[in-house]
Amino acid sequence: MKAKEIQELIDFISNSGLAEVKIETEELKLSIKKYSEAPVVKVESATVAPSVQATPAPVPAAPAAAPIVQKEDTSRYVEIKSPMIGTFYRTPNPDSDAFVNIGDTVSAGQTVCIIEAMKLFNEIESEVSGKIVKVLVDNIQPVEYDQPLFLVDPAG
Repeated sequence: MKAKEIQELIDFISNSGLAEVKIETEELKLSIKKYSEAPVVKVESATVAPSVQATPAPVPAAPAAAPIVQKEDTSRYVEIKSPMIGTFYRTPNPDSDAFVNIGDTVSAGQTVCIIEAMKLFNEIESEVSGKIVKVLVDNIQPVEYDQPLFLVDPAG
């Protein structure tokens, strides 16, 4: 299989709702596991006396004069999203500077990061020109398909 075919297969599986897929041919062995948004927690406990009941901890009341925190308006920003599942890298190698930093001006077609998927390193290019306002993913962090990576101010 070619890299493009593998990427299309990964995209198809990620949109299909399947949790795990294994494909094995003479040329290729492929195993894909999709991580769920909320992990399933299995709890096994020791025997508890029937008279003991779990009660939730009291929630402290909010202070009356709590300061109002306004959320930053990000509606004018454009997101650069991950086109695939993989590992996000801000630099081409550990000794290099980041492709882009907050405050940098990018142009359409400029490489902003690398995403590694199945030992293939894919350069991700910006689809918009503007100023990088926020980096939404930490270096060497797994990313999902269509996950926002950067916020760009197209007016910048």
